Amino acid sequence: MSIPEPTPASPSGDGTDAARPPHAGPVSQVAAAVVALAVGVCGAIGSYALGLGRLTQPGPGLWPFAVSVVIVVLSAALVATGRGLTDSERFSRSSLLTAAGLVSLVLLAALLPLIGFEIPSLLLMFVWLRWLGGESWRSAVIVSVASVAAFYLLFVVLLQVPLPHLV
Repeated sequence: MSIPEPTPASPSGDGTDAARPPHAGPVSQVAAAVVALAVGVCGAIGSYALGLGRLTQPGPGLWPFAVSVVIVVLSAALVATGRGLTDSERFSRSSLLTAAGLVSLVLLAALLPLIGFEIPSLLLMFVWLRWLGGESWRSAVIVSVASVAAFYLLFVVLLQVPLPHLV
């Protein structure tokens, strides 16, 4: 009877370091923080242009502005401390899944005003569950349909949010 080899220990003790891609390095860590900082600044500028309103009567840009400020603050902290961190990964084949997720979100945003939110949302959920998440066909279909129906009932029927929709 042979004794199994122990898995390499990770800092958390769960043996997951063996499957992780190599660290991208301090330049990549800081560059990612700078990109997030730029996104936060652009978001703050765009949401300020929408109008912040007042606390008693918030404008459409208030919450996006608040989130953008949080992104700016956290990104600035990451720029300052990022050189010593080791949680960024080199681009690998699995990075393509993230790119596919981003492309699908851009397609959702482009299709939303044209054909409503039902079909693009259903397709987005299905693609994410089936191909990005590895769920079964049955599970992906059921969860996608149920989720879009729930969002429709919540936002369109109950809250009467003026979303572009087919029905």
